[in-house]
This record gives sequence, C-alpha cells and structure tokens, in this order.
Amino acid sequence: MNASPDDTIYALASAAGRAGVAVFRVSGPGAFEGLQRLTGLVGIEPRYAVRATVRDGEEVVDDGLVLAFAAPASFTGEDIVEYQLHGGRAVEAAMLRVLGKQPGYRIAEPGEFSRRAVLNGKMDLTAAEGIADLVDAETDAQRVQARRQSRGALGALYADWRTQIIRILAYIEALVDFPDEDLPEEVWRQIRGQMEALEAGIAAHLDDGGRGERLRDGLRMAIVGPPNAGKSSLLNWLARRDAAIVSDVAGTTRDVIEIHLDIGGFPILVADTAGLRESTDSVETEGIRRATAWAESADLVLDLQDGAGESAPLKGGGDQERIFLSTKVDRLSDAARAGLSGERMAISVRTGEGTDALLSRIGSVAADLMDVGEAPALTRARHRAGLAECLGHLRRAGTLASFEAGEEEVEYGLVAEDLRLAARALGRVTGAVDIEEILDLVFSEFCIGK
Repeated sequence: MNASPDDTIYALASAAGRAGVAVFRVSGPGAFEGLQRLTGLVGIEPRYAVRATVRDGEEVVDDGLVLAFAAPASFTGEDIVEYQLHGGRAVEAAMLRVLGKQPGYRIAEPGEFSRRAVLNGKMDLTAAEGIADLVDAETDAQRVQARRQSRGALGALYADWRTQIIRILAYIEALVDFPDEDLPEEVWRQIRGQMEALEAGIAAHLDDGGRGERLRDGLRMAIVGPPNAGKSSLLNWLARRDAAIVSDVAGTTRDVIEIHLDIGGFPILVADTAGLRESTDSVETEGIRRATAWAESADLVLDLQDGAGESAPLKGGGDQERIFLSTKVDRLSDAARAGLSGERMAISVRTGEGTDALLSRIGSVAADLMDVGEAPALTRARHRAGLAECLGHLRRAGTLASFEAGEEEVEYGLVAEDLRLAARALGRVTGAVDIEEILDLVFSEFCIGK
C-alpha cells in the first residue's frame, strides 16, 4: 500500500445502492478544510450533527447532516468528518466525484480507516479483526464473539501474557548482567511457577477444539446417504426454499450444493451431496467423489436412509459428529415403523414429523462445537500460529530454567533469548511488534470504508 499519513482518505462507508442514508467518511489532516470548502461550515462542535448543504462550487450536491470528530478523539485518531446524505447511486457518484477533487484527498484502500486506527494506537490488530468479523457476522453467536473481540478482550488477554513474560525476562536478564548475584531460591520458585502458569494458560487457550474459528467461519454439515433418501428435500426444508432439484430419478444431484443457515444463532454451512452408490457414469462418479471428500471434512454429518430402504454408510472419514436419520416415515406402515433402527431419528419433511427434534439436535451439536463461553476465543489461523510459536519458546525456556538455585550449568542467556522470542511472537499477534510485516495481510480482507 503506497500510503502516507499526510494523505486525507475518503470512502463511502455505507452499502452502495439505493438506501435512506449514505454515509461518506473522510479522515486525515485535510478533513476540516474540505468540510469548510464543501459546506461553508467553520469550527463546528465535534460530535454534534449539523445540517449542511454540500456544494461543488455553485452546484448543490445534496442536503444532509455532517459530524466532525477532532483528533485524537476519533476512530482513526485523526480529524474525521462524516457526511450523511440521501442514499442513491446518483448522490453517491456525485459526492465521491466532489471528494476526489479536493486537494490532498484520495480514495481509501480496503481497511485503511481501521489500519490508521491501529497505527495511531486506537486499537490493536485483534480488535481491528474483530471489527471486520462484526461487519461480516450473520448470526447472533458470531455477533457476540466479534463484538467481544472488537472491544479488545482478546488483545487484553494477550497483552497481559506478554507483560508477564517481560516481567520474568527482567529477572533472567538481571542474572545475565550480574552473574555474581544469586537470586534467592524463593524467587526462583516464583519465576518457575509463573512460567508454568503461563504455559498452562496458553496451552489451554490453544486446546479449544477450534471453537472460535469454527464459529467465525461456520460449522460444516454434510447431508449424505444413498440416492432418493431425501437429501435434497431435507436441504430445501432447512433452507426454506427450493435450493436443490428434487426428483425420483436416482443420481439427480451430481455436485455439492452449499447453503448457509442460522440454527439456534450459530452459523452452519450445509451441503447436499450426490447419492452414495456404485456408478459407471463418469459425471456421477465425480459427484460421489466430491460428496465423500466434503463429508469426510465436515464437522457434522446427517446420515440419511429411506425409512423403507437401505443405508449407504460413509466410508472413511474422521471422528466427526453424526446424526442418523430415517426419512419419508410418513409413507411407512405401522409395522415398518416398528422395525426402524433405534439409533435413527424418524423424520418426514412432507408432514414435519420429527423435524423440530432434528433442529434441536443440530442446534445442540452446534452449541457443543462452537459455544466459546465467556473467555476470549481464538478466531484466526494467524492468532493460533503466533500463540503456538510463543508456547514453543516458553516451553524451551522452562526446560532450560528447570534448575535449583545455584546450579552453574544453567545458560541464563538462552533462557532470556527464548523469553524474548516468546514475547515477540505474542507481540506480532496484537501488532505490538513487527507491525508493518502483517498490516497488508490483515487489512486486505477488509471492506472499503472500514
């Protein structure tokens, strides 16, 4: 990104298209001067909405509200002006054209407002990522997790761990600088205890079963079974629309059809797959291969069989959760119903029988796999990699420091170096160190205007 803090950036901060209000955000040293040129307003009170007419020379662009936020008490830490005008493509195009004509102004890059907030110390990287997740949140559980992270809960936890590491490092470096001064055995026991507690806390944080990441990305649920077991009908019922073709012809579904659902506030990506059977048709065979691969990587599998038919168990796979279903039970006689397997839930999407129980069961599994509780949760692979690196250095430092007071063979310098590397790894997660190395990676995923 060829960015400069001397640039004044602008963007449409609301969704493009027809709407009641369109919000244009401007941040940088020229924000207030531009406000004066466009509206004639001078010295408006920060954080108060003011009625204004935006002009391009003599031409009126639109009437609306403007708000000013003076540095450093703003989202980016810079002077910010927000213009709230009527929503509509013509107004948006005209306003963006006028802003682009202002001296020193340029269109913002994706995530550049949040990037400036990080660089100006208004938030750390994990909080900025939480803002991006909050924008993308589609379910209530995702919203809660993203809001918690955007308000700094995750960053505060990591910052506290880093502070503890640096405090321990100070003791160790004292030994390196003053080797003739022995620390009391009580102090050594305290240092070892702190290191062990840190290791245990970070290890427990990492050993979360991927709950935070799964909640952010959505639980993967596959619907599998033999042809004509009712897979596509079940998908359509879950989606509340005709997302897949339903036919009595075996092999109708030949590709993986994916639908995003909100069940119990949790995000679920459900896939209808090709019927599992032996086939000589090359296209159907490829569909079955894709179905098997998708199902084997899923977090939850709905294993269907026609209530009066045979099951087609999925071969291979991992230890993912499974819900076994007997479908089309409305077509069965009482005698046939009595013969159904006890491990399978009986459902009929045509009559609704058993469907409420199925939704409840899916919601329960989703909660087990994604409920992160009150503690801040890992949400990204970048966090996990940084914490794993930190834990590795801590463990090596702990091994080197496993000594009794006064033992001469301890390499204090090596212990200190591992502690420095552990603190550095944590600092990269929050953006406290090496921030320029990871800014482009983090903010490339953001939308323009945020």
